[in-house]
Amino acid sequence: MLYDAYEFQRSLLAGASAFANMGSEWMQNPVNPLSYTQTGTVVASGLDVFAHASAPRGKPVFDFGTITVEGRSVAVSEELVASKPFGQLRHFRREGIDNGRKLLIVSPMSGHYATLLRGTVERMLPGNDVYITDWADAKLVPLDDGSFDLDDYIDYLIGFLEHIGPGTHMLAVCQPAVPCYAAAALMSEDRHPCRPRTLTMMGGPIDTREAPTQVNTVATQRPHAWFEQNVIATVPFYYPGGGRRVYPGFLQLAGFMAMNLGNHLASHWGMFKHLVEGDEESADATKRFYEEYRSVCDMTAEFYLQTIDQVFQKHALPKGEFMHRDRLVDPAAITDVGLLAIEGERDDISGIGQTKAALTIATALPDEHKKYFMAAGVGHYGIFNGRRWREMIAPVCEEWMAAHDDKGVPDRAAVVDAGADADAIAREAAPVSFA
Repeated sequence: MLYDAYEFQRSLLAGASAFANMGSEWMQNPVNPLSYTQTGTVVASGLDVFAHASAPRGKPVFDFGTITVEGRSVAVSEELVASKPFGQLRHFRREGIDNGRKLLIVSPMSGHYATLLRGTVERMLPGNDVYITDWADAKLVPLDDGSFDLDDYIDYLIGFLEHIGPGTHMLAVCQPAVPCYAAAALMSEDRHPCRPRTLTMMGGPIDTREAPTQVNTVATQRPHAWFEQNVIATVPFYYPGGGRRVYPGFLQLAGFMAMNLGNHLASHWGMFKHLVEGDEESADATKRFYEEYRSVCDMTAEFYLQTIDQVFQKHALPKGEFMHRDRLVDPAAITDVGLLAIEGERDDISGIGQTKAALTIATALPDEHKKYFMAAGVGHYGIFNGRRWREMIAPVCEEWMAAHDDKGVPDRAAVVDAGADADAIAREAAPVSFA
């Protein structure tokens, strides 16, 4: 019923948006005398804001076209290089640049599409060979393709690292910090040749007991059963994933909007004023942000509920109790993966110290392989997007990766020479099948 009610409302708003858009265009039409009046401008601007806010959203695209590398324009093409039912691996190929530092950017599975990290990818493209995880909208995955939980997420990450190959750096933005950390620990314990050379975690919930935010409080105030009964819905059968239990994207978006409602209202008021003043450029910048921000997708119920349970309620990873398919994830197994923890001073989603905890629990990792960076004056989204990301934070990431490029990890032959079982190494390093 919840999903059906949302779809009914969405269809109504889509029609209202179309009418508002037509009204705005008519109020700005030169043949309309009202278009030359202040009243006409105000009405047109108000209709434009409403039309944009209520319009239905699809999946955005990266569509970089070209980037600038060392002063020259370089074409960028997007390739789908590996695919599984619940996630794909995309590669951004730079024309004429066949190699470079391999970087896997892991996008969050938290309601938004991977394109939320468009600014992250764009900034890292000139100096890196960039890959990104592109998680599927759960309502579009047929039931026949099975389930997807936190264990599967970790398996996908290991498979993607195997596909890219040894020497890959990994960057986790927010939610994936925990599964990325688990993957790095498991692969380190196995001496896997494809374990990440470095792992950068940005605003990630490694230990949510540190400076808990409103997001953490909501997750801990209610029992696990409450989430299953109140925020999980069944996908209607007119979608490919009909019958699948999900945490709907529209509920996630509503939660994020409600948490900072004042800021969002101020942003739309600012958009309205820019339109009235004729400042189309500033208004368009706000529109672009919200076109991405309001584009949401569903996540599977099992992944969401397991994350609530393990990450936010039981704090399993920092307590040393996190399990992956009946196997204990041991942070002390990380001995040569460079860990960089980045936090924003004004982050209201992942509080100060939550990401830094990743360095503390890696007890066997030498200090020279650990680094912490506090981004002054930066909120959660500013960690990976915007001017401060480009000018303040990205250089720290690149310097950290460059410092570890020549250190690397032992190749397969070195591991075998050290006394490891060759068959076991082959089994661990064999790429998973991506059909």
